[in-house]
Amino acid sequence: MSLSALLAAAPSPEPGGSLDEAARQAGDAAGWVEENWSTWLNTGLRILLIAAIAIVLRIAIRRALSKLIERMNRSAQAVEGTALGGLLVNAERRRQRSEAIGSVLRSVASFLILGTAGLMILGAFQIDLAPLLASAGVAGVALGFGARNLVTDFLSGVFMILEDQYGVGDTIDAGVASGEVIEVGLRVTKLRGDNGEIWYVRNGEVKRIGNLSQGWSTAGVDVQVRPTEDLDRVRTVITEAAATMAKEDPWSERLWGPVEILGLDSVLLDSMTVRVTAKTMPGKSLGVERELRWRIKVAFDEAGIRMVGGVPAQPDEPSAADPTAAMAAPSAYASTTSPQSLATSPITPPSQNLGK
Repeated sequence: MSLSALLAAAPSPEPGGSLDEAARQAGDAAGWVEENWSTWLNTGLRILLIAAIAIVLRIAIRRALSKLIERMNRSAQAVEGTALGGLLVNAERRRQRSEAIGSVLRSVASFLILGTAGLMILGAFQIDLAPLLASAGVAGVALGFGARNLVTDFLSGVFMILEDQYGVGDTIDAGVASGEVIEVGLRVTKLRGDNGEIWYVRNGEVKRIGNLSQGWSTAGVDVQVRPTEDLDRVRTVITEAAATMAKEDPWSERLWGPVEILGLDSVLLDSMTVRVTAKTMPGKSLGVERELRWRIKVAFDEAGIRMVGGVPAQPDEPSAADPTAAMAAPSAYASTTSPQSLATSPITPPSQNLGK
């Protein structure tokens, strides 16, 4: 059968019915649009308004935080060149601390604003948020259990920075390691040890912090002299040496109080120990101790006071030589009747005629 025959046999649609059906469908669509266009417009405007408010609020909060951080850095730079700034303010420490705090605050603000805006947009589409929030809660709990060490390190780092427990340039004892802080992060703190090694300490592992660079330090020096020295003279010489040191730079800034002589720390048969202390700038106690020992030693040498461990005192007049020093001790074998001589006497052999 040909194609023309098939087309001729097929029933032809009625023109009037198709037009009426199309008109009816178009009328229904127009009515549905007319009924819901206000809802669509209201929803669209609500979404646009939520997004605009979220974006503007996020930008405003980030700019406010940035200005606050810049103000903190400017206040640190204003006193950096002064004596107070050299004692109490470390520009690098303040900069890193402010940047870390600003980064945390900006991230938290962005998360809260954008997260709230996203939930409000989903609510505008009439989406049930209860299953979504429940799933997010379960995922958060699972993530918390799986990455609890990471969360612990992060939270510990945030509180360390906010409380200013330590900063760049401080010398601390973190229990697991000790040294000078060279970098403070939210998860890891870098320390440089006494031998130059770098320690990476997780903030969550730190149970206690001993900061040796805050407040003030104490320099202690033990001076050992012979028990025959005059204590009043020793006190006078130490006081004069300390007073001279306190008037010279840079020790006049590093010493935060007068050098005090606490008295005798111990008295032995061959020595006595005088305890000397001084309150110093934090982190400068070792340098003050070395300089104080140096000056006390020089002052003692000038005053003729001998310290224990030095060259022993020589007598003024040489003593006469002992005439018996070169003589040997008498020997027990010199006497023939001594037990030693009798023990070494030869034994007489038995007579050979006894056997005949």
